[in-house]
Amino acid sequence: MKLLDEHDWPRLLRPGSRVFIGGSAAVPHALVASMLRHADRFMDLEIVHIHGLGPTPWIEPQYEQVIRTNSFFLTPALHDAVERGQADYTPCAMSEVPALFQSGRMPLDVALVQVTPPDGDGLCSLGVSVDVTRAAVKSARLVIAQVNPKMPRTGGESLIPVKEIDYFYKHTTALPEAEIAELDERQERIGRYAAQLIDDGATLQVGLGNTPEAVIRALRKHRHLGIHTGMFNDALMDLVRCGAVNNSRKSYKPGKIIASHVLGSRKLYRFADGHADLELHPSDWVNDPQRIARNDKMVSVNGAREIDLTGQVVRDSSGHRFYGGVGALQDFIRGAGRSKGGRPIIALTSLTDDGKDSRIVAGLQPGSGVCTGRGDVHHVVTEYGIASIYGRSIRERVARLVEIAHPDHREALLEGARTREWLPKFFTMPGGARDEVESGWVTFSCGRFRLRPLHPSDMKALQSFFYSHDEETVRLRYGYRRDRMTGESAYKLAAVDQGKDHAFGLFAETSGREELRAIGRYYLDPSGTAAEVAFVVHENTRRSGMAGFLLGELAQVAKKRGIVEFWASVMAENHGMSALFARAGGVSRGLGEEREFRLPIGRILRWRKGYLTHKNIRRDPR
Repeated sequence: MKLLDEHDWPRLLRPGSRVFIGGSAAVPHALVASMLRHADRFMDLEIVHIHGLGPTPWIEPQYEQVIRTNSFFLTPALHDAVERGQADYTPCAMSEVPALFQSGRMPLDVALVQVTPPDGDGLCSLGVSVDVTRAAVKSARLVIAQVNPKMPRTGGESLIPVKEIDYFYKHTTALPEAEIAELDERQERIGRYAAQLIDDGATLQVGLGNTPEAVIRALRKHRHLGIHTGMFNDALMDLVRCGAVNNSRKSYKPGKIIASHVLGSRKLYRFADGHADLELHPSDWVNDPQRIARNDKMVSVNGAREIDLTGQVVRDSSGHRFYGGVGALQDFIRGAGRSKGGRPIIALTSLTDDGKDSRIVAGLQPGSGVCTGRGDVHHVVTEYGIASIYGRSIRERVARLVEIAHPDHREALLEGARTREWLPKFFTMPGGARDEVESGWVTFSCGRFRLRPLHPSDMKALQSFFYSHDEETVRLRYGYRRDRMTGESAYKLAAVDQGKDHAFGLFAETSGREELRAIGRYYLDPSGTAAEVAFVVHENTRRSGMAGFLLGELAQVAKKRGIVEFWASVMAENHGMSALFARAGGVSRGLGEEREFRLPIGRILRWRKGYLTHKNIRRDPR
């Protein structure tokens, strides 16, 4: 083991050298400080690195004449250095960075890394950062390592022989810790929505940011989850500890947590140290989309800075200004998209951090870089709901994304869409509290269905629902024979002013798309204290309790809004609906072709609990 003599720095770092500095929580800060003490003798060094915790003193103005930085990820400090001309940004997916080093496209002269002390076999561990560091070690002409006994020893491909390290610099220090995210109500709501897209037995990846982390925190009641991710953080560790993750159903590397780096708290680093089921591998291996896709039900959860109404995602810029980096976004969205049952999720708050601008926009700012094309995006989640847009037309995408934008910006987004001729003229966005009721899963005897408010973008689903009815259903529901449901007619039925009237749908998920199986709605009377109620249930899901369940859900909304009574006109032949209203406490009048029922809201709510038990209807508590 050859120890570094500080006076050797000017000899080791030749003029024009390209120097790699390890990243994540493994930045060799003491080694870098030693190097910078001799900066006055350097000439035109280039520093290359990815995202790292802790300070970046090599970008301080005093080094401007001797050191230039080239980063694959911009922290706020690096962003400022780029803007003042002292640093550069190289956009590149994490899966492709190792090849830049190994192919010679970006040759490295020196690699500065941090490792554990060697074991009895002469092997050091790269610890919490294998990612692109392993490729840098293999590619650099010279490797200088900060040896830190407090670095966790990790499994997988983290081990390197002592003989591959040219100089050692001993320094004991605790690893830097990432701040634990404090989530706001918007992010927690996003987490609850996104959790509905994630099945038990799914395999998870999470990107940087509070909003993606909120999704992971919302999964504590899930079971048999697995992990295949670039970053392994505290939120994922907590899922392991609470039993939500056991990697038992992974189709690729079952039983193993797969990651490329560990980033978080001291507790997390202790967890990683010697953990038999945690494997760290290089980024080109972990982030390979084809390898990611070998995990069935692969779920990627990543944030974004902006998304346009057609589905284009901006991650690393705001207009012509660069922030953050491409990171693992492209790799995992494509990998999850190719996975059997996979779900790529983009999670973002509807407004920018300062609350001034919408993150969903009609047109991207000039200069914005599209990290993920519109064809790769599957699900977008904000605090206002889920927009599933994969395989959808531009018109459908626009409608769904406008619906999950902040209410203050929806009309402007619609106007932008109309200007671009993306929407038919009859399409408007009704007012009302679309986000008042969150969606959720409900289990009936005939299967599991998503309950959520009906939205204008459901016009195609409602149209298909209509054409699935038999003639008797159409006659009983509409009171006459109706043989057509145009797109505009379907839109008018789907575009409910949820602040005044209300409509619920129960949706089955089939091959990644939603199909309507039941609708329940009420229409507010001019008095404001009563409302007409109506239901339609698909022939294949009748007698499972859907109409009664929807009646109870509507009654709960009505009570909050001061409505005291429902009423309904039921054709005499519709024995099932008449029996339901009678059991729910309704009083009927009329003996002709139609009977009118009056249903006090209080009676419905008292009846509801016993009905759910009798029909064995269960709401998913997660």
